[in-house]
Amino acid sequence: MNNMQEHLTDNFILKLIHEEIGEKAFGREMCTRFPPEPNGYLHIGSAYAIHTNYTVARKFNGTFHLRFDDTNPLKEDIKYVNAIIEDIKWLGYDPEEHIYYGSDYSNEIYNAAITLIKRGKAYVCDLTPEEVTAYRGTLTEPGIDSPYRNRTIEANLELFVKMKNGEFPTSSKVLRAKIDMRSSNLNLRDPVIYRIIHAKHYRTGDDWCIYPMYDFAHPIQDAIEGITYSLCSIEFKDHRPLYEWVLNELEISEPPRQREFGRLNLTGVVTSKRFLRQLVEGGYVDGWDDPRLPTLRGLRRRGFTPESIRTFIEEIGSIRTQSTVDISLMDHCLRQDLKEKTVTVMAVLQPLKVIITNYPEDVEEMLLIENNSENEALGKREVPFGKTIYIEREDFMEIPSKGFHRLSLHTEVRLKGAYFIRCEEVIRDHASGEITELRCTYDPETKSGTGFTGRKVKGTIHWVSSEHAVKADIHLYEKLLLDQEVPKDSEDWMKLINPNSMVTIQDAWIEPYIETARPEQKFQFLRHGYFSLDTKNLGTSDRLVFNRVVPLKDAWSKKER
Repeated sequence: MNNMQEHLTDNFILKLIHEEIGEKAFGREMCTRFPPEPNGYLHIGSAYAIHTNYTVARKFNGTFHLRFDDTNPLKEDIKYVNAIIEDIKWLGYDPEEHIYYGSDYSNEIYNAAITLIKRGKAYVCDLTPEEVTAYRGTLTEPGIDSPYRNRTIEANLELFVKMKNGEFPTSSKVLRAKIDMRSSNLNLRDPVIYRIIHAKHYRTGDDWCIYPMYDFAHPIQDAIEGITYSLCSIEFKDHRPLYEWVLNELEISEPPRQREFGRLNLTGVVTSKRFLRQLVEGGYVDGWDDPRLPTLRGLRRRGFTPESIRTFIEEIGSIRTQSTVDISLMDHCLRQDLKEKTVTVMAVLQPLKVIITNYPEDVEEMLLIENNSENEALGKREVPFGKTIYIEREDFMEIPSKGFHRLSLHTEVRLKGAYFIRCEEVIRDHASGEITELRCTYDPETKSGTGFTGRKVKGTIHWVSSEHAVKADIHLYEKLLLDQEVPKDSEDWMKLINPNSMVTIQDAWIEPYIETARPEQKFQFLRHGYFSLDTKNLGTSDRLVFNRVVPLKDAWSKKER
């Protein structure tokens, strides 16, 4: 257990497990699991749960299992299975050969139900789903026994076999555990453990028409795989007594132990699978991989790196209760990851044409510019320079305000990696009065890298050659929701969504180096932030599309202050 002691003081899960293992709780090696239901895509909360299970297994020299909770054929699909496997591997938590499916244990789970019936611990109930709910009681009122609770063992066995053989319609009967309808824990009030569903399963086809409930199947699956710890989020704490009841009634030796950690929420971010589905199916976002969503697919398309996500989760540490973390921390982790990895290029998002009147006609030169000021190992690149360039419109002010140190009429500024230029004339559109062009002169003695030590200028601005620049569309993102608080119930999403959550800038110009961009490659656009090549429609458009992963500074939180 390398470096174990240093983690025990700040990780209650590790400390708890370390103490229990010290008591020789198990005669087998550590084994944890992550059990997603393949009915949707993983999100940042899933990543936290995966990280917890994976790292605990590694800390104790054990194994980590990925097991699909695929016991509901109405919602599950192989496309989600494939996506989940891909996302987990992308994150860096590869289960390798330890990928399992709950549906593969159908016979074992069915036999466990038969065992409970024979022991008088389960019965077939004919109540409708609505009646089952009504009989269950409330937090202040005890439940009421089902009129079918005292069926004989023989009758229950016969009916359950008929359920399995498809002799009853969907939802007409269920198998319930016989525990205590007056328990203070609603999960122990004779919970349903099997139901009838006549539907084709993506993996087992038509082999079964009865399917176990998660709370029944999960502990049995854990026992079959030799799981030592079922580590899950805090909302499953009230389900732990049922988990332990199943294992105890089946007389599992050295049963797995369920332990809970806090649930991760992010400010202004929707992680509820139900709400995410509403956003996607309602057309409020561009699918499950929309860069504004916290799905791993969305974060990846946005440009987040697996390293930054892992660092973010490690920064949070071990959470005991439900906690909300400011999303700016995740952005910070991304900036730290990218700042020495990415090539810095010049991109002009709101172009203003500049003609350098004294620069020779039909001449171009290649200027050598550093790729990353914080990492010399990334080398330098050649950037074309010519008579006509674009600068950012905001980098020019005809009559400069106090503190403005960029280009203005009759003043000088340095072009990044190039020359000093001086604005001599402003050209306007006759109808609107808008500035459409600047006429400038340059000083050939001020070329960067030549050792020029003459006069100084207060500002440096970026630029691109109009003849060589690549046209691109840019997506700028802000938080998806207007409020920091995520709604607790279904509401009108149009009232909740930030209308500026995605702003598209068309006809931006980027230096030609960007043509070498690979799918998902990240760049720093000088002064604008970190950007990633959007791969969703790559090859179907005549221009590149870049998503801003994160600004250079925490602009979002500043807006809240």
